[in-house]
Amino acid sequence: MKKNRDEEDNVVASNLSADKAGAIETENVSDGLKQKIEELENQVKRALADYQNLEIRVMEERRVWVQQANKGMLLRFLPGVDTLELAAKHSKDQGIGLALAQILQALREEGIKKIATEGLVFDPHTMECVETVDGQEGIVEKEIRAGYTLYDKILRPAQVLVGR
Repeated sequence: MKKNRDEEDNVVASNLSADKAGAIETENVSDGLKQKIEELENQVKRALADYQNLEIRVMEERRVWVQQANKGMLLRFLPGVDTLELAAKHSKDQGIGLALAQILQALREEGIKKIATEGLVFDPHTMECVETVDGQEGIVEKEIRAGYTLYDKILRPAQVLVGR
């Protein structure tokens, strides 16, 4: 009986050793799986961030493209605006002034702003000197043709007379 008992103890001990070895192996596999899961989660996060950055870049490129497309169309409107401004200066017709005001408001809503010139220091970045006249040195004496910006970029420089 003693022999059977020793054999049983040996079997139990070997089973315990096998269980411990299996537990250690399972723990190693579990750690490996956790590490793989973390790697995959990080890859998914990076892919999502890349996609979001791409969406932002595409939206910005589309906005710039639309602005550039509008620029050509808006440039073609400006001579008509110039003519209406001259007509409003020389006519007593309030209808012309009202039409001009509405057009200028629509242009402002599209991002166009008139460049301020008269009485200011000549700025070669936003103005074009057509002629120098007697007056205060470097100061814009008169605006010949209005200049405009489109989203803070020069759409058309103002033509001015500058004092000398």
